[in-house]
Amino acid sequence: MAEFALTPMSATIMFVLACFAGYRYRRVWAAEGPRWKLWFYGVLAAVCLSLVAFVPLTAGA
Repeated sequence: MAEFALTPMSATIMFVLACFAGYRYRRVWAAEGPRWKLWFYGVLAAVCLSLVAFVPLTAGA
């Protein structure tokens, strides 16, 4: 079974995506927007941050 690992670039992209999703979550929450958007941005941020936190990085070349 091949191990799954993130490259530094993919981890950076995921982290930036999580920051964007968290920002959008905060904006929708403050504006009391639709619940589906809160769930979408919240789950997206949580998944991205969980992957960055728990999936190992490959060694940079």
